[in-house]
Amino acid sequence: MTRLKTLFDEESKANDEQLGPSSCINVESVERLNEKDFPNGDLYVGDFKEILPHGKGKYTWSDGTVYDGDWEAGKMAGKGLLIWPSGAKYNGDISGGYLHGFGAFTASDGSIYEGHWRMNIRHGYGKKKYSNSDIYEGEWKEGEHEGKGIYFWNNGNKYTGNWKRGKMHGRGVMEWINGDHYNGCWFNGFRHGNGIYQDADGGYYFGTWTRGLKDGKGLFYPAGSKRPSLKKCCTSLGYDNDHNTALPQCSSLHLEEHIVKKPSIKRSLSERISVSRVLKGSGRMSSKTAESSGLSDSGREFVHHNSSGTFSFDSDAGQSELQENTALIYEREYMQGVMIKERIRDYNELSKKAEKKTKFHAKETQKSSCVGIFKGHNSYHLMLNLQLGIRYTVGKITPVPKREVRAADFGDRARITMFFPKKGSQFTPPHKSIDFYWKDYCPMVFRHLRELFKLDAAEYMMSICGDDGLTEISSPGKSGSLFYLSHDDKFVIKTLKKSELKVLLKMLPKYHNHVKEHENTLITKFFGLHRITLPGRIKVRFVVMGNMFCTELRIHRRYDLKGSTHGRITDKDKIHENTTLKDLDLSYEFHMDKSLREFLFDQIADDCAFLKSQQIIDYSLLLGLHFRAPEPLDGLVEPPNMSPNMQSSPAGQGLTADGEVLFPSKGFVLLAHEPSSVSTDPGPHIRGRALRAFSLGNQEVDILVPGTGRLRVQLGVNMPAQANHKLPQDESDSAEVELFEVYDVILYMGIIDILQEYNAKKKAEHAYKSVKFGPTTISVVEPELYANRFTNFLKQKVFPEQP
Repeated sequence: MTRLKTLFDEESKANDEQLGPSSCINVESVERLNEKDFPNGDLYVGDFKEILPHGKGKYTWSDGTVYDGDWEAGKMAGKGLLIWPSGAKYNGDISGGYLHGFGAFTASDGSIYEGHWRMNIRHGYGKKKYSNSDIYEGEWKEGEHEGKGIYFWNNGNKYTGNWKRGKMHGRGVMEWINGDHYNGCWFNGFRHGNGIYQDADGGYYFGTWTRGLKDGKGLFYPAGSKRPSLKKCCTSLGYDNDHNTALPQCSSLHLEEHIVKKPSIKRSLSERISVSRVLKGSGRMSSKTAESSGLSDSGREFVHHNSSGTFSFDSDAGQSELQENTALIYEREYMQGVMIKERIRDYNELSKKAEKKTKFHAKETQKSSCVGIFKGHNSYHLMLNLQLGIRYTVGKITPVPKREVRAADFGDRARITMFFPKKGSQFTPPHKSIDFYWKDYCPMVFRHLRELFKLDAAEYMMSICGDDGLTEISSPGKSGSLFYLSHDDKFVIKTLKKSELKVLLKMLPKYHNHVKEHENTLITKFFGLHRITLPGRIKVRFVVMGNMFCTELRIHRRYDLKGSTHGRITDKDKIHENTTLKDLDLSYEFHMDKSLREFLFDQIADDCAFLKSQQIIDYSLLLGLHFRAPEPLDGLVEPPNMSPNMQSSPAGQGLTADGEVLFPSKGFVLLAHEPSSVSTDPGPHIRGRALRAFSLGNQEVDILVPGTGRLRVQLGVNMPAQANHKLPQDESDSAEVELFEVYDVILYMGIIDILQEYNAKKKAEHAYKSVKFGPTTISVVEPELYANRFTNFLKQKVFPEQP
C-alpha cells in the first residue's frame, strides 16, 4: 500500500502526469478488527475478511493520504475516494488496486479530468478542464488525446477533429476567435495536406500545406468573389476527392458543408494566421493569435502585374480594382510558405477548365483496361484478396530456413497456389471478399530479394496487410493498370499484363544477380509477383514494388523521362498538382556535385547495360523534385503558421527560446556523414552506402534540411542539386509570373517500366513510326540505340556538367 501512496504523491507533484501501478497493502500485522494501527503510523478502519480488508474501509497513510471506499481481498476495488496531501483527489471506479472504469480526478493545480480510465491511465472518452481554463473533450488513448475530440482554448479558439498521440492528426476544423476558419488535413500537429482556409472577410484559399506552411499549388478567391465550388477547386488543382490521391493520410475532405458563409467585405488580399503550441507533457495547449498577410506585412496591398509581366504592389489602387474584379481568381504556387508563382484567372474560365477536366477524366476511366478486366469485381475485393494472399505466402515461407537461391526457385513452375473460399478452409481463414485462387510466383527468390533489401518480413506484411489497408491511386500512364499504395507509402502494387509477367519471370535470374552485385542500382525494386483468379476465370496479375517517392519531404514535381520527343509533352489543360510530366515539359536543368554526378552516371551505365542485355526498351527515369523555397522577395512570404503543437518541434527549428516564431532557413547544408545522426532504417528505395561529395573533399555526406532534419544522401535518394530554368517563359501566357529562376532541390529518382521487350510487335511499330515521325524522335527503337539515347539525354539535357 505504501507503494500506491508514494506513486500517487509523485503523480500529483508532477502536475497530472500518468499514474503509476498500485499494489495491495502489507498484511503481516493486520488483525481481524474494525480498526488497526500499523507500526509505520498507517491506520485502517473498516471491514475485514479473515486477515484482509474486504468490504467498506478507510486507509490513512502516515503522511495524510487517504482512501475511503470498497475493498476486495486486500486491494482497493469498487468505488472509492482517494485524497493526497497536495490536494489532488480521485473519486470513481477502482479495480484490482488501479484506477479503472469511470472517475473524476482533480489535480493539485486545479485541472479536472472526468472520464474513463484503464490501469491508472486516462483511456476512453473523457473531458479535461486544464488549470488555464482550456478544455478537451473526446477520446483518449494511453493518457493522450487520440481519436475524435474537441479542444477549446481559453481565448476562444476551437479545434474539432481527429487526434493522434496528443496532436491534431487527420481531418479537422480549426476556428479562430477572429473569424478565420481552416478545414482540412493535419499531420503530427501541423496543417499538412489539402484543405480550405477561409478569412473572416470571406476570402478563401484552397490548396496544400506541409508542416503548417503553404506548399504547392492552390486557388485564392478574394473577398467578395463568387463562392467557390469545392468540386471545381479539386478538379482544377487535380485532386481526386473520391480516391484521395492528393493526400493518402487524410480521409476525403468533403469540406463544402463546413464553409462558413460570411458577409462580403470589400478589402485587400490578406490572410490571417494563428500561431499556437502544445504545452508538452500535460496535454494543455496555449494559443497566440498573430495577424499577418499572405502577401505582405501590411496586409493591405493588392498584387497586380504591369506591362512587363512582373509583380508590383499598390495599396490604394487595390481596393477599387478588387471591387470591380470580384470574378478574378488567383492560381498560386508556394514553396515552404514562399509564393513563387501566380496566375490571374477568370472565374468562368476556371469553371470551363474544371468541366473539361471532369469530362476528360470520365472518358479516360471508360477507356481504362481495368474496367474490362475486372468486369464488375470492385477493387476492394482485389485489395482484400491481395492482402490475404500475401499474408498467407509470407507466413508460409518465413519459417523455412535461410539458404542460397537455386535454379529450381526460378520460373513459372516455382510457385505456391491456394484456394481461398469465402467461408474459409483448413488452411485459409474466412473472409469478406469473394472466392478466389491465389498464385505466388518464385516465393523463395522474392524472399531473398527482400532480405537483400533488408526488409523485415513482419514489417513487410504489416505495411501491405495491416488494418489500415491499401489506397487505390490513379494510373499515371496509358497502360490502364490499377495501382495501390500501402498505408505507410512504402510500397506500390501494380497490375501487370500477361506479357509483362512473362518478361519479369524470364529476366528474374539476371535481375536477381544484378541487384545482388550492384547495391546502388536505380532499377525498380521488386518484392513480390502474384496472380489472383476470380470467378469466371478472370486473372489479375500483380507486382509489388518499392515506392521511389517514399519520403517525408513533399514531391513538388514528377517527371517521366525517356529521351525521345514524339508525344513527350503534356497538354497544359490536363496538368494538375500530381501530374507526371514528360521530357518536353521539363523546364529545368540540374547541376550536381561533381562526384555525385559521376556516381550517378556510372550506375546508369551499368543499369542500361543490363537492360540492353535483356532486350528491354521503353523504360524511363522517374524523377521527383522537392524544391526548397528561395530567399523570399519582400511581401511574398507568409509566417510559418504552425499548429498548436509547435513546442514539440526540435530546438532551433522555427522557434526562439520563448516560443516565438522565426522564419526557417529555406535551403539545405551538406555535412560529413555521421551514421549515428541519420536514420539507417532500410526502406523500399534505400540504396547502398552514403555517397561522397567532391565539395566536401570526397567525404561521405548527409544533407541537413531545415524543418525536417538530417538525411542520408544515397544514389537516387536525398540527392542535392541546383535547378536552373533552361526555357524562356511562354510570352503568350503573360498572366502567369515566375518569380524565381534558380532553386535548391532535393532529387529522388529511379528507372521504371523495365518490362517491355523489343519483340516482333515492337519492331513492326518501329518500322511504321520511323516512316511517319522519323526514327530519332520516337520511343520505340532497338535496345542499344535506346540505351545510348537515354543516357545522352540525361547527360546533356537533364544533368549537364557545370561550365
